[in-house]
Amino acid sequence: DKVVGHLHLNGLLPATGLGLWVSGRASFELAQKAWTAGFAALVAVSAPSALAVETARTAGFQLAGFARDRRLNLYTGD
Repeated sequence: DKVVGHLHLNGLLPATGLGLWVSGRASFELAQKAWTAGFAALVAVSAPSALAVETARTAGFQLAGFARDRRLNLYTGD
């Protein structure tokens, strides 16, 4: 919410070409916010929910989880 709010207040939305990194699980709500804000990717340190994966596929943005130690699992996108 803080990142999207900051971008909005500074006239930087949509966030085309940017990735949103989160320190927890990629939930449906986070995927929906990333989609609405126009982010190209959502990356989480934990697993995404099944609904988050479905949302990312529908929206056409990249979704990654388990981003740790220079590795990650890509669930959607190239």
